[in-house]
Amino acid sequence: MKRFILELWRARALVAALVRRSLAARYRGSVLGVVWTVLNPLLLMAVYTLVFQFYLRFDGIANYPVFVFCGLLPWIWFTQALGESAVSISGSGHLITKSLFPAQVLSVVPVISGAINYLLSLPVFILVALVLGAPLHITSLALIGIIVLQLLLLCGLGFLVSALNVRFRDVQHLLGHAFTLLFFLTPIVYPASQVPERFGWILKVNPVAHLVGMYHDALYVGVLPSLVTWIVAVAMALIALIIGIATFESQRESFAEVL
Repeated sequence: MKRFILELWRARALVAALVRRSLAARYRGSVLGVVWTVLNPLLLMAVYTLVFQFYLRFDGIANYPVFVFCGLLPWIWFTQALGESAVSISGSGHLITKSLFPAQVLSVVPVISGAINYLLSLPVFILVALVLGAPLHITSLALIGIIVLQLLLLCGLGFLVSALNVRFRDVQHLLGHAFTLLFFLTPIVYPASQVPERFGWILKVNPVAHLVGMYHDALYVGVLPSLVTWIVAVAMALIALIIGIATFESQRESFAEVL
């Protein structure tokens, strides 16, 4: 694991170059360009607000659009980064066959690109909150730690799915269905308090639910996530990282052969 991380650190200049290329290529050819980074979550927020607050009459949450927007931003980062990480190795055979190329770089790039997109979206979140009359909280400073935790979790999961997808291409297709299920198992369009007690264990084992809850606490409610929440989130991120790196390392020698 130490060698793995050292290789990644030595390749930091390569990571930075690939992240810049990824960000430049994401919306190349589109009229609005980088504006889509904030327009996508805004449109999704509008749709979910219309459906869950007006059509299905999901009331009882102050500034519901802000609540949804707060959870959507990290969710979009999660799904885009993990989806791109899954195909990062299998779609780059020309690089993997080079013996000195650090393959783990490819899995990290979508995660960092997604983090930058998330940070670019935060000013829009603040603007939406101010326009809708939602207060800004000093607890938002906890966002630094929460973002780091999501970064670690995504790196671990990215290493895992990218390695597995080289041999089992079904992984990239299964992820789309997994994301749909996970979305509704995560309190993004509804508060965690609405989950029936007998299904509460689902939230406890869902790492994304822990992260989204932390974002809601810090940005929307204005309280610091509890110490227990921090401990659980850190543990889940580290477990994902350890399993992801171990899986990646065990499959690494076969990448060039399979591709």
